[in-house]
Amino acid sequence: QALTNNPTLQAAEASLRQSRNNLRAGYGLFFPQVGVEFDAVRERSAPLAQGVQASPSVFNLITLSGTISYALDVFGRERRTVEGLKAQVDYQGYLSKAAYLTLSANVVNTGIARAAYAAEVRATEELIELQQQQLQSTEVAVRAGTTPYADVLSLHALIAANQATLAPLRQKISQTEDLLASLEGVVPSKANLPDIDLAALSLPLDLPVSVPSDLARQRPDILSSEAELHAASANIGVATAAMFPSIGLSATYGGAGSSFGSLSATNGRFWSIGPSVSIPVFQGGKLWYGRKAAIDAYQAALANYRQTVLDAFAQVADSLKALEHDAQALQAEADAQRAAGEALKLLQINYRAGLVAYLDVWAADVQLHLATIGYLQAVGQRYQDTVALFVALGGGWWNESRPANPAAP
Repeated sequence: QALTNNPTLQAAEASLRQSRNNLRAGYGLFFPQVGVEFDAVRERSAPLAQGVQASPSVFNLITLSGTISYALDVFGRERRTVEGLKAQVDYQGYLSKAAYLTLSANVVNTGIARAAYAAEVRATEELIELQQQQLQSTEVAVRAGTTPYADVLSLHALIAANQATLAPLRQKISQTEDLLASLEGVVPSKANLPDIDLAALSLPLDLPVSVPSDLARQRPDILSSEAELHAASANIGVATAAMFPSIGLSATYGGAGSSFGSLSATNGRFWSIGPSVSIPVFQGGKLWYGRKAAIDAYQAALANYRQTVLDAFAQVADSLKALEHDAQALQAEADAQRAAGEALKLLQINYRAGLVAYLDVWAADVQLHLATIGYLQAVGQRYQDTVALFVALGGGWWNESRPANPAAP
């Protein structure tokens, strides 16, 4: 739904279509330019304006002419212009891919967060229910005089503290649902979100601990930065060619007369044909400094490209380290949950044998639920860091390092 309706992705795709149409329009520079002109006027002449002593006259003048012109791309200005337009298509294509990748990651991340918050709410509610049962038993023991009232107050405080965590968790669930609705391109009131169980999610079978450096080459930000660098290089060629003469060929043929019927008269026919050369002689440094500005823009694009590559390697390294630490944290939380579960089983056996009080069993059950909440948080974090690695590598670690040209149909 998000890939179909998201406005940001639609805007990126529209920009890509715009750049492709600009490229198609740019190819028109290589073709002859043909035009037809028709004028029909009634005018009053003023011979004195030409220094002629004569009476003014009123007459009709109808002109029909055709013109054909062709620019000789001797110094490559048109070729470099089209090259820059091609680079713009590449740039917009990679931006569109980045929007697709970012949207996909945001949807998955938000869905994971929503499922993790919901699982944490359920575990907290179960924990509160156990603590309330423990509170009831403690109140009975207080009335029997076997337990101090301070234990009741401590349990009240503990239950209230756990209940206080539910509202922020439910608020986070609402926020994730609103964000998913926005990503899907609908208002929150019309969002139809599926219920996702955190336990139903799974990681890829093979999570890498290291990846080849050339995998970062498929990142859309690196590729779009390369395209910007290419466009800046083409702009240098355009600015350089502007300093040289512009050479063109043109021809005009037409007829003029006082009426439509006289357009074909021999004495009204006119034509011209010949080359034209425009040589920039002096423009106050406009062309010289325009070329220097294009070179500076290229240097800026080159520096931005280098920084983009450095940021990409840092992000990949951060994601790999995060997965390493997530695995350690998840293992520790799993061990804590397993130990709490085994302790609960032993206490249940001892309780059935009459060796421990049921309050000890409740306390162990509470500890198991606390360990479960910690485990759920670690699982959710590992899922989200896996998504971060997917994004950091430009869409996965199993893809080809040489992406297809997005400008290709």
